[in-house]
Amino acid sequence: MSELDPVVAGNVVRTSAGAPATYAAAGVDVEAGEHAVALMKASLARAQRPEVVGEMGGFAGLFDVSLIKKYNRPLLATSTDGVGTKVVVAQRMNKHDTIGIDLVAMVVDDLVVCGAEPLFMTDYIATGKVVPERIAAIVSGIAEGCRQAGCALVGGETAEHPGLLAPDEYDVAGAGTGVVDADDLLGPDRVRAGDVAIAMRASGLHSNGYSLARHVLLTTGGLDLHAHIDVLGRTLGEEMLEPTRIYSLDVLDLARAADVDVHSVSHVTGGGLAANLARVLPADIHVSIDRSTWTPHPIFTLVGEMGRVALPELEKTFNMGVGMIAMVAPSSVDAALARLAARGLDAWVLGEARARAEGETGDAAAKGGNGGSVTLTGTHAR
Repeated sequence: MSELDPVVAGNVVRTSAGAPATYAAAGVDVEAGEHAVALMKASLARAQRPEVVGEMGGFAGLFDVSLIKKYNRPLLATSTDGVGTKVVVAQRMNKHDTIGIDLVAMVVDDLVVCGAEPLFMTDYIATGKVVPERIAAIVSGIAEGCRQAGCALVGGETAEHPGLLAPDEYDVAGAGTGVVDADDLLGPDRVRAGDVAIAMRASGLHSNGYSLARHVLLTTGGLDLHAHIDVLGRTLGEEMLEPTRIYSLDVLDLARAADVDVHSVSHVTGGGLAANLARVLPADIHVSIDRSTWTPHPIFTLVGEMGRVALPELEKTFNMGVGMIAMVAPSSVDAALARLAARGLDAWVLGEARARAEGETGDAAAKGGNGGSVTLTGTHAR
């Protein structure tokens, strides 16, 4: 019998060496988890709304939904997402206090495209080993993201998975719930020929395309995350960890404004600009996007040049500097741009909708053939 072969003595499983098996010996430190929760409390206080009931730490988060009484026909909206391999950059940089902002952005900015106000979120963190300070840093970012989005963080779970994840590895996921009145629901059915596409600038890579970016810049390019990159004006790690912009309050401000008629909104994430815009267009509408209306962030040019990545591949992988698109009535363009500028958001006219020709697909058409099509034209401004 091996020294590590277990033998059963009564109800206690022991190794042949006589050491009793414990949860901690198996790699799960319950006390570390409790310490992490204690460190989170200050951050959680920032991610509240008056509708939250009770204290954090119960088996379920409670939220008073009496507010739906003000809606004629309230619809609940829900979304769940993660951050993808951007967490690898956070782990290598040993900087964990912004990845939670990315998580919130990926969830709430999906919610708001239908006009829903984000109400609350829950999170899930899986890690190989609970390091209380690291978990608290991740949650502080989630709390900050919720504060920026105007929603509450009502609960979460931290799970220690030794043997599945290395001690310094972790992954994050989250789910959110929002509400919108059926009469105010944004979507493809409201878009008409002549509508104008308004772009809202991204803060950088956001949280998509990191597998390609890491492959080009780190694996084959051999760049150091801590090295200063002149074209970026900062280190590569700082650029790659720039938090995703949270647009939820900006979009809600537009959708609720009396002088702006918003018809649909697209969150530009995985799949790129054309494919995501096509998802919020009706089948009879085509939008031409004019590349000359903006200059992509230098990080996209860097990836393209170092990896010899063709422009179509870049455009179906990254946001290319456009994080959100609003389709608005032509009479609303000036008011929409003014409202976004007043909120400190760079926005511009990206293109215009027209009737779609039979069989026209452009650069992207919505999956299933139920949506419109999009074409990118021209060259980017320098």
